[in-house]
Amino acid sequence: MATTDRRLGLTWGAVAVAAVLLAPLATRTAALLPGCLFRDLTGLPCPTCGTAHAALALARLDLPHAIAFNPLATVGALVFLLGGAAAAVASLAGRPLAEPRLSGPATRSAALLAVAANWAWLLVHPPPA
Repeated sequence: MATTDRRLGLTWGAVAVAAVLLAPLATRTAALLPGCLFRDLTGLPCPTCGTAHAALALARLDLPHAIAFNPLATVGALVFLLGGAAAAVASLAGRPLAEPRLSGPATRSAALLAVAANWAWLLVHPPPA
């Protein structure tokens, strides 16, 4: 296993662990987050509206509310945390990290569709201001 792969896996795992350990501090710092300028100007939620609320819900281990606030952000956060744990375990075991195959047109189209579907969800179910 290349040293760079090992370092990357351990760093990803350490950041994921730090995010979990620092989650209790999230509610204390939430009031410091700025509002959404797009929502203030248009009255409509932007594609990322509800992300902070989703993160706070995840910090409380409240998955249903996290998904309700912003499904795509919730899935992204969970993939990051689980991927970090898997990368750290693989690095510690001396196994190489899997090379992602995410550059094709089908992947880009799927990502665009996911963002559009998430925004549609937010327009129909706007997160709290």
